[in-house]
Amino acid sequence: MTNPLLAPWDTPFDLPPFDRIGDEDFAPALDEALAAHNAEIKAIVANDAAPDFENTIAALEASGEALDRVLSPFFALAGADATARRQELQREFSPKLAKHFAEISANPDLYARIKAVWDRRDDLGLDDQDARQLFLVHRGYVRSGAALTGAEADRMKQIKERLAVLGTSFTQNLLKDESDWSMDLTEADLEGLPDFLIDAARAAGEEKGKDGPVITLSRSLIVPFLQFSPRRELREKAWKAWVSRGAFGGETDNRDIAAEILALREERAKLLGYDNFARYKLDTEMAGNPAAVRGLLMDVWEPAKRQALADQEVLSAMAAQDGVNGAIEGWDWRYYAEKRRKAERDLDEAALKPYFQLDRMIDAAFDCSNRLFGLEFKELDMASYHPDVRVFEVTRDGAHVAIFLGDYFARGTKRSGAWCSAIRSQAVRPRLQTPVVVNVCNFAKPPKGRAALLSYDDARTLFHEFGHALHQMLSDVRWEGVSGTSVARDFVELPSQLFEHWLEVPEVLEKYAVHVDTGEPMPKAMLDKVLGAANFDMGFQTVEYVASALVDLEFHDGAAPADPMAKQAEVLDGLGMPSAIPMRHATPQFAHVFSGDGYSSGYYSYMWSEVMDADAFAAFEEAGGAFDPEVAKSLEENILSKGGSIEAAELYERFRGRLPGVEALLKGRGLAA
Repeated sequence: MTNPLLAPWDTPFDLPPFDRIGDEDFAPALDEALAAHNAEIKAIVANDAAPDFENTIAALEASGEALDRVLSPFFALAGADATARRQELQREFSPKLAKHFAEISANPDLYARIKAVWDRRDDLGLDDQDARQLFLVHRGYVRSGAALTGAEADRMKQIKERLAVLGTSFTQNLLKDESDWSMDLTEADLEGLPDFLIDAARAAGEEKGKDGPVITLSRSLIVPFLQFSPRRELREKAWKAWVSRGAFGGETDNRDIAAEILALREERAKLLGYDNFARYKLDTEMAGNPAAVRGLLMDVWEPAKRQALADQEVLSAMAAQDGVNGAIEGWDWRYYAEKRRKAERDLDEAALKPYFQLDRMIDAAFDCSNRLFGLEFKELDMASYHPDVRVFEVTRDGAHVAIFLGDYFARGTKRSGAWCSAIRSQAVRPRLQTPVVVNVCNFAKPPKGRAALLSYDDARTLFHEFGHALHQMLSDVRWEGVSGTSVARDFVELPSQLFEHWLEVPEVLEKYAVHVDTGEPMPKAMLDKVLGAANFDMGFQTVEYVASALVDLEFHDGAAPADPMAKQAEVLDGLGMPSAIPMRHATPQFAHVFSGDGYSSGYYSYMWSEVMDADAFAAFEEAGGAFDPEVAKSLEENILSKGGSIEAAELYERFRGRLPGVEALLKGRGLAA
């Protein structure tokens, strides 16, 4: 039987035939695809013609198509439906792929051809897009170690292979901790919990084969449990498990893995001539250097900490009325913050949630993108990689634009968090292709026959990830390597965080925030309270985030710490971290930083982008409002369609006329003096 990963895909829109792909197909397909890619690289190197853009740079971009067609469906499954066999395959593939790409990037004959084209760049008559492609390919090879020779080149390959193994282990350990741990609840333990949480806990119990409700380490379950459970001892048990993921001890403990990753990153940076990994990593980002990152984070840290400490006093006084002596603990904060929000803002999450139906929020995101960019969405009756996944065709003026996959519900085989990925990215060369974009979330799945309800934060997450999807879908560039979200890490969050603002537009909520039972729109008084409370508890949220970003920076800006946990404690102590607020991601669970290099030294990028998103939305407000067509057109033409084909700072200046300061961010978070 022909391997479906290697045969032509006779599927609508050339989607992976997930219904025909078995786990047994991946390993043999990967071996064939690797061999094909090696043959393509060999042909480029063996070409007798003098190196030029077409026979070297364009040919290099055209290589590896078979590999992409094997890996794109595999990694979609590995992240969102990770069975034991798929995890085993991922552990097998990671070092194999790292070795494969390390050998290509260290191929001296290939690099000699790339460098020969680079050295003649001014004589080639390249247009802007091809010149950018040449620049990025040459820079990428240099930064990967292509110019190294001898023992240094060999060591670089070893480091890359080992880092791939460690990153996979870190991710799988975290997923195992999250999927294995649960806390059984008795009927008495459900007292005081809102109906939506009880339903979600019962559904989680069913998924785990339990007779009753359970709390798991899925954020969509544990956060509302910490908000609403009056049982302090249960909150403590759940919270301690939540903040200890990756550090339970035994085979899934990530602490030694984190230490080894940091040491290898430092060694890698020094092989390339950098003082430390942060300087290497930030050299190609908008920020440019660690000092700029630290400056931004500290500008925000002090006002955020002042607010958080003031809030801690208020919450501690509330807890004292319940007999809690002294300052509150981490497992108390969300519970008393929710009580405070209800008392001071007359806003009750349990009363709010029936107005945030998942289906209506999806419709809201689609409608906003239609009004801004003319996109239309039609749901297709098609199977994907999991029965929960919904498939939509995206069109504009009747023409096909993209395929969008929405995978919204938490399950034990899905890693935590939310993300956007592309099974296929937009490109014109080396082949014309339209994007296939995936949004993955972890919302609580309701009992059968009930509507899925979101918290306001869940709805923001949905809009955030859809902003990334728009960046992919509206991409209009020549080369896949600069398509969509292939931009500087501290620029990539701009479209996602910017799109969150449309959830706060009153006319959007008036239309789509309707009660699940009555269909009535959210009462204006409640709507006003929702919008008025947008910055509620912002001290807590900002402190937990900035602390994580600063720990990440200090891990990499200097000698790698032998004991990352001790270094984490040292950084937090130096900041005067409020005692009841943990880092958003403690080191053993900091997947952004340790599952791969993506956000390493770069977790700050959410805030760097937030400086721009606050200013970018102000452009709409200063014009004709949230749906001003001219500003929307400029946003698409100057940012969303351009990918990484132009430097990020230049793109933003084209859109806004200047770069912003931190003032808009502080104002947006309610932290301005």
